[in-house]
Amino acid sequence: MASPQNTKTGLNLPAGMNQTSLRLETFSSSFRGISSLSSPSKSTCSDRFIPCRSSSRLHAFDLQDKEPTTPVKEGGNEAYCRLLKSELFGSDFASPCLSPAGGQGSASSPMSPSTNMLRFKTDRSNSSPNSPFSPSILGNDNGLSSDSSPPPRPPRKVPKTPHKVLDAPSLQDDFYLNVVDWSSQNVLAVGLGTCVYLWTASNSKVTKLCDLGPNDSVCSVQWTREGSYISVGTSHGQVQVWDGAQCKRVRTMGGHQTRTGVLAWNSRILSSGSRDKNILQHDIRVQGDYVSKLVGHKSEVCGLKWSHDDRELASGGNDNQLLVWNNHSQQPVLKLTEHTAAVKAITWSPHQSSLLASGGGTADRCIRFWNTTNGHQLNSIDTGSQVCNLAWSKNVNEIVSTHGYSQNQIMLWKYPSMTKVATLTGHSMRVLYLATSPDGQTIVTGAGDETLRFWNVFPSAKMQTPVKDTGLWSLGRTQIR
Repeated sequence: MASPQNTKTGLNLPAGMNQTSLRLETFSSSFRGISSLSSPSKSTCSDRFIPCRSSSRLHAFDLQDKEPTTPVKEGGNEAYCRLLKSELFGSDFASPCLSPAGGQGSASSPMSPSTNMLRFKTDRSNSSPNSPFSPSILGNDNGLSSDSSPPPRPPRKVPKTPHKVLDAPSLQDDFYLNVVDWSSQNVLAVGLGTCVYLWTASNSKVTKLCDLGPNDSVCSVQWTREGSYISVGTSHGQVQVWDGAQCKRVRTMGGHQTRTGVLAWNSRILSSGSRDKNILQHDIRVQGDYVSKLVGHKSEVCGLKWSHDDRELASGGNDNQLLVWNNHSQQPVLKLTEHTAAVKAITWSPHQSSLLASGGGTADRCIRFWNTTNGHQLNSIDTGSQVCNLAWSKNVNEIVSTHGYSQNQIMLWKYPSMTKVATLTGHSMRVLYLATSPDGQTIVTGAGDETLRFWNVFPSAKMQTPVKDTGLWSLGRTQIR
């Protein structure tokens, strides 16, 4: 007789099976059906991989199979291996390759792990500081090592003689004048007596710009930065502006009481210094002779130079003062009084803002470097002779200085170490005048011996190699007028 549960479901179930077991069996079958639609294998994830090498030949994982060797060959291999490791990794890594027991123990049993298995580095504790296999001259501590610094570059060779000499009759031997300047259009201006001459470097053509007359003389010349106009300071205190291409006077400005010995242009203002101790600021766009007067020196102004950003004007005088002015005040922002002689030589660094260099006369003989932001003196070098001019190379961080008594030399310095690169001689009198070519490679110097000498002292901005002589620059002596 069927049970009440079997009767209730209407199913004839075999003996020993009830409705509950039927439901479980049905669920299990359904689950297996769903599983068969998924991936055929079930992947097992783990956080690490543990190899099983119980059946592996562990000696096959060494660099080479351990073969039976003779004692002599075994000792040679050990010595070579230690020497090789010493050369490659240093003396601390010069440990024996083979075991002290003869080197065969590890290879004789296939289950004994190799000493090189799964090791990142050799044990340093076994190395001996007095090992006979310490690094030799081929090791890491010698100059051939890949991480050693490259050998120092040999010093640049600077020609010791000028490649061109020009005769300059009536070139005055006066420390307080500035009558030589080289334009950005490669035209050299020279004041000789009462006249100004222009020498074109590309074709050596000489042009007479002006003649001031028998009662006047040229005391200073200065090109504009564009090289189109040139200003001329006279012994009567005038400042004339000329068109260099047309040799035509554009403007004449007064204001000084006596000779105008130094001139300096920025992008729009012409500054002039005079024996009357004053500095006048001229603007050729306005009608007046000058727009402002800077009073601060107690003697003749003989040095003037605008900074490259046109923000500061440095002036030097026969009162041994170096003054720094800005565009917003008619009073000097800095008064530097460390020099003990006249300050004519002034130059600004084209490589670092607010870095100024100045040179003193016979009683001082020093080149001094200044931070015009705070007025601190950065360095001072005693050159041993009167400093007449300074020029900072725009191609490299080097400075050229010209000197007077007693050697009349030209010196090239590397900044900031101030080591001498070269010393050039040739002038028989003090080298009072200095100008730099527009490409920054050549300088021209003038002296009371009435000669202008051209020197290749700086490398080019791109090639960093000395300038080669050409037919145009062949050594020769030519008269400029």
